[in-house]
Amino acid sequence: MSRILKIILPLLVFVLIFSNNIAWATGIYDLPSLKSISQNYLVDQAEVISLSNENKINKQLAKVAETTGDQIRIVTVKRLDYGATINGLASELFSKWYPNKQEQENQVLLVLDTLSNNVAMVVGEKVSNRLSPEIVSSITDKTVAIPLREGSKYNEAILDASNRTAQVVSGQEDPGPPQERVIDTEGTFTTAENTDDRGATVWVIVLLVVATAIPMATYFWYVGRN
Repeated sequence: MSRILKIILPLLVFVLIFSNNIAWATGIYDLPSLKSISQNYLVDQAEVISLSNENKINKQLAKVAETTGDQIRIVTVKRLDYGATINGLASELFSKWYPNKQEQENQVLLVLDTLSNNVAMVVGEKVSNRLSPEIVSSITDKTVAIPLREGSKYNEAILDASNRTAQVVSGQEDPGPPQERVIDTEGTFTTAENTDDRGATVWVIVLLVVATAIPMATYFWYVGRN
């Protein structure tokens, strides 16, 4: 019986882990249709954005759509299907939501995979004269990526990406990416070399004290006895 359990238990664990991974994986058919999300410009399937920030982003992007006619949508997913790429999923979703060229012209889609923190952005032809490839690259590689590198700050990353994209699409000046904070550890930690030198110095002093004190104590003890 115990031998059977030893075989079955690892298999059960593997099946549970594998099933869990499949359940959380997202492919093109796991994402909603454009009609079903109505006026939601943020689809947070990964559930990493707070409700207050979700409302703020939806209002901001709805205003952009109303004033410019251009629509910006942001999607977060927990993980991708096996073998899928973030660029591939973003392109597929863009084509699913906007099947023909005319519909695609005024659209912007940003997709974030929270397992790998990879992000992709697809831009329609009429919006690309404002959202240039350089700005798109900066948004994905810096505006989104920097807060994630600093501690998985998804709310900050998505808010910043929404703000920056909205400003550029609305014809305002590009505010640029956030500044990456550099932590200076030079004055905080001592080098191994300095630590070794200090340790060696302490040991030399201790040995000198011991070498001096023991003979003196022995001498005075000897004199006292005589």
